[in-house]
Amino acid sequence: MSLLSLREQLRSGATTPEALLDDLAAKISASDAQVGAYLSYDLAAAKAEAAAADLSLPLGGIPIAIKDNLNVIGQPCTCGSKFLSENYVSPYDATVIKKLRAAGAIPFGRLNMDEFAMGSSTENSALQTTRNPRDLDRVPGGSSGGSAASVAAGSAFAALGSDTGGSIRQPASHCGVVGLKPSYGRVSRYGLVAFASSLDQIGPITNTVEDAALVLQAIAGYDPLDSTSLDLPVPDYLATLHDGVKGMKLGLPKEYFGDGIDPQVRARVMAAAEKLAAAGAELVEISLPHTEYAVATYYVIAPAEASSNLSRFDGVRYGHRAKDPADLDELYRRSREEGFGPEVKRRIILGTYVLSSGYSEAYYKRAQQVRTLIRRDFEEAFQKVDAILSPVAPSAARKLGEFANDPLHEYLSDIFTLSTNLAGICGISVPAGTITSDTGTELPVGLQILGPHFGEAKLLQIAKAAE
Repeated sequence: MSLLSLREQLRSGATTPEALLDDLAAKISASDAQVGAYLSYDLAAAKAEAAAADLSLPLGGIPIAIKDNLNVIGQPCTCGSKFLSENYVSPYDATVIKKLRAAGAIPFGRLNMDEFAMGSSTENSALQTTRNPRDLDRVPGGSSGGSAASVAAGSAFAALGSDTGGSIRQPASHCGVVGLKPSYGRVSRYGLVAFASSLDQIGPITNTVEDAALVLQAIAGYDPLDSTSLDLPVPDYLATLHDGVKGMKLGLPKEYFGDGIDPQVRARVMAAAEKLAAAGAELVEISLPHTEYAVATYYVIAPAEASSNLSRFDGVRYGHRAKDPADLDELYRRSREEGFGPEVKRRIILGTYVLSSGYSEAYYKRAQQVRTLIRRDFEEAFQKVDAILSPVAPSAARKLGEFANDPLHEYLSDIFTLSTNLAGICGISVPAGTITSDTGTELPVGLQILGPHFGEAKLLQIAKAAE
C-alpha cells in the first residue's frame, strides 16, 4: 500500500496510526521468521508516539522502518555487528529521524544490514540472515537488505537505507521495490554511523516512485551539524513528478551494456528504455570511459575511510569490551578481534595498508585522482543528456552462500552503482520486470536512472514515467 494512500485513509478516519502499527506487527509476526528483515521493534513505544500523531502533516501517523545504522533515541543501533549489539542504545536522534518526526512519521523498527554496511547481500550481518521475499533461497542484496526486504514483504510501508556503493539501489532492484540514493550533500549524514564518509548517503526505499519523492521531501535539506550538507533550496519533488519525459535526452553508456550482463537483465532494461522513448524521450549512446577503473578506485577509497572511521571502536568508549585484558594494548586488540566480523576485518586491513607510510601516495592519492576522472565523465555526459539509464546489477539476486568464498566476485556485483557514489550524483532503481531463474522463479530486475548533482526532481520525473 502506498504512503499517499495511507495518508488519505488516516485523514478520512478509515484507519488510525495505532491500527497501522498493529497491522505491521501482525505481518512481521507472520512473515519475518522466514524473511528476517527486522532486528527489533518496540510496539508500545511506537503506539505512544502514534497517540500524539498530527495527521495533517505530510507523513502524519505513518510508521517508517529504519536501517540499523541510523541513530534513533532510546533504540538500539547495532549496525548488524556484535560490537554494538550488547550494550549500545542511542542517546540521540539522527537528523533524518528528527526530520521524519517533524513530518509526522513514526520511526518504527530496526532493520538488518551487512555489518557496518560492508557487503552486497546482507549475509555479512553478524546477527541474522535476511532472505529475499521473492525467493527465500536468495539474498535480498545489501547492505540495506533488511530495508528492501521489509518493504517487499509488506512488513514495512517504507524504510530508510544508506548507500555507500549501491546499498540502496542494489537491494531495491533484487527485491522489486524503489530505492533512491540522493546526491551527496542533499540529505544530512549526522547520526548515520559512518562507513566511508565521502561516499555515504541516506535515502528511502519504497513501493512507488511517488512515495520515494514524499520521503525525500521530508528528509532533504541543509543541516549545520553536517559540514558536507549544502545550503540550497529543496524543490517540491511532487509538483513535477507527472510532467513526463517528452523532449528529454536519455543516455545509454556503452560501457554498462557490454559483456558480463545476464542477457535477460539487458533485455528488461532496454525494454524500459524503449518505454521511455515511446513516451517522447530520445535515447542517445554515450561513453563513460573511466568506468573500468571504478571498482578498483572504490575498493581503495572506501576501505581507507572505513579503517579510519572504525578506529573509534576500541572497547574503551562504547560497544564490546574484551574481558580481563592483560593491558591496554590487549584490550584494544581483543575487543576489535572479538567484536568485528571477517568482512569488516578484511576492509580495515586493506584500508590500513593503502594509507600506510610509503603506500598512500601510490594507492590512496592515485585513487582520488581517478575518482576525479570518473566525476568528469559524468559532468561531460550531463552536458549532452538529461539522465543516464543502465542496469542496477549484472544479474538478478543470487542464491544464499553462492559467493561465500569469493569476496571479489561479490564486489563486482556493484560494478554499475559504485561510480554514482564516487561522483556524488543521484541515482534511483525502479522495477523493470522480472526474469526467469534456473529454478523457474521470477526474479525482479531494476532499471537504474542516474541524474546530475542535485537533479533529484528530474530523476524522479523520469522514474515515474518508467514505473
